[in-house]
Amino acid sequence: MQDQHRSGCPINLTVEVIGDKWSLIVVRDMMFGNMRHFRELLNNSMEGIASNILADRLRRLTSEGVISKADDPSHKQKAIYSLTEKGIELVPVFAMIGAWGSKWLPVTEELSIRAKILAEGGSPLWEEFMDDLRVTHLGLQPDPGKKGPGVRERLQVAYEAVVARRSEEDRR
Repeated sequence: MQDQHRSGCPINLTVEVIGDKWSLIVVRDMMFGNMRHFRELLNNSMEGIASNILADRLRRLTSEGVISKADDPSHKQKAIYSLTEKGIELVPVFAMIGAWGSKWLPVTEELSIRAKILAEGGSPLWEEFMDDLRVTHLGLQPDPGKKGPGVRERLQVAYEAVVARRSEEDRR
């Protein structure tokens, strides 16, 4: 396996798997936006990925075991993509990338609120998010003692609150 890669360095190998812009965006959209169909990923990503690039990245991420592909039981001609455990365990990486970007780059408040919440919540929130993703993507049973909305839902509510507040400020 190593001869297929430039080196055995864990950073290099990780970059080879998820280091290009589009792979990260696809995983982000599956993780935070619950986009699991080709059309959702194609039409709803704010970066505007081309269909041939999306198809290539989905193929590559599937072959690397970051995501899986299955027939969608609701539609014969659709596939549904899911994060694998390997993909779910990227949550801390995404949280750290978001925290770094929020600190050093000219982010917008609405698009950085999720990163801020994940950074503030730290490892316990990341673990909770990964558990939520395991229920959604791996079909595990939810924790019967857990009450209230999941992490993705809380992040979405925070995003929508910032958007609403900014919209109200713009109207004034």
